[in-house]
Parts: sequence; C-alpha cells; structure tokens
Amino acid sequence: MTPQPAGPISGPPLREALGVVMPFDMELDAELWRWLPADVDLLVTRTPFLDEGVTVEFAREVAEARVVTDSVRSLTAGRAGVVLYACSSGSFVSGRSGQEDLVRAMTDAGARDAVTTSGAMVEALASLGIKQVATATPYTPTLSLLLESFLDQYGITVTGTAELGLDGRIWEVPYARTAELIRRADTPEAEAIVVSCTNLPTYDLIAPLEAELGKPIITANQATMWAGLRRIGKLPNGEGQSLLHMAAPRDLRYVTAA
Repeated sequence: MTPQPAGPISGPPLREALGVVMPFDMELDAELWRWLPADVDLLVTRTPFLDEGVTVEFAREVAEARVVTDSVRSLTAGRAGVVLYACSSGSFVSGRSGQEDLVRAMTDAGARDAVTTSGAMVEALASLGIKQVATATPYTPTLSLLLESFLDQYGITVTGTAELGLDGRIWEVPYARTAELIRRADTPEAEAIVVSCTNLPTYDLIAPLEAELGKPIITANQATMWAGLRRIGKLPNGEGQSLLHMAAPRDLRYVTAA
C-alpha cells in the first residue's frame, strides 16, 4: 500500500504561563501545580543557595532586589508576563514598604504584573473583607512577629498566633502537626486564619479545617496561586476552599490604605 501524506499538523496550542521565583530550598512545586487549571503552566526559577537556616537574615537575603530581578528577567524572556515571588518571609521581612518595593522591582525588571506571597495574602484578606486574623507559622517567634507587624501595616489585626519554631526542613512537617498548629492559633475573634510559609504543605488541610473551624483559612501557596491566576483571568482548582469561591472579582487589588 502506498503511504498517504499526512495532513497538516498544527502543533500544540499556545498556553498561558505564570513565572515563579522561588527560594533555593523550596520543595513544594507539586503543591503549587494542584491549584493550576489544566491550560496554564508554571515556569520556575530559584534564587542562589545560602548556607543558613530560615532566619530573619535568610529572609532578607533571598529577597534582595538584585537576586529577584535577575530571576524575573529570565522568566519574562519567554511566555511569563505575570511573575510570582513565592516566599512569605522574604516578602514580609522588610514590612509593607519592602513588599511594595519588591513588586515595583519585579515590574521594572520586565514583569507585566507581579505578586509576592505576602502581598497575595493581604489581597486575599481584602477580597474577603477580613480585618482580624490569627496566624499560624512554622517559623521562630522572631520571624512570626515580623509577619504580625507586616499585617498590622495593612490594617489587619492579629488576634492569636502559633508557631513551630523551625528554621529548616519545613516541607517535612506532617499534616497532623500543621492541623494542630492551625487549631492552636485560632481565636474566637479571628475572622480567618493565615498560614504562612510556601514550604509548609497545606493543600489537603484547607477545606476540612474550614469546615471544622467555621472560617476561611488562607495559606501562602493558595493565596499566591489565586492572586497570580486572577491576573490572567483564570480560576484555581481547590474544591471547598473559601478563598476560591467567596473572593471579590479581579478588579480588587492590593489594599492601599491601612
């Protein structure tokens, strides 16, 4: 039989992409992908290695503008117009002004729009109309206090806190320990619970603990992906997660006044 010529082959369709700048020690790429719709990619780069634990100094170093903007340029050379800085402590350690400076540095480096994890958590709380929260972190108390100060600068009151006191290998914390941390942080006055650190696994805890505690739970990776996806007009996956179903439309951006 004579072979027949193949018809036109169009190739794969062009897909949306989010760029992600991560600290070198980030271990939860797979968790980020769980929020992604099927037609969006993550293009990821990491900051250079640092030989130290997760401390205040560490957070400042992984958020240095030079390091972050070099990463942004590598991502925006391709499809990524929106770039996410996926590190909670690196984006809150220098307060509100530091977070907003970091966003400006990322857009100056070529991002059409930029989101930091801590900025995304503030954006998520504003979208839900929440002003009082409890915070749950894996950090040392010193770093956790800086998160409380950061939220206060956006007019968000912290009514209770709990931390694990860790400075490394945070990705190994089991769900049971994180669930107990969240319960311990909660207070009756808290309208939501903020769970910081992009290296702390939370995806499967959010919906069941929201049902148990009766309030939204906003986690670092969830907020980061939600904020990034809304900038490209996409909805995240995450059945039963309050943020993904109750938040205001895309035109609400960062809170601009405390």
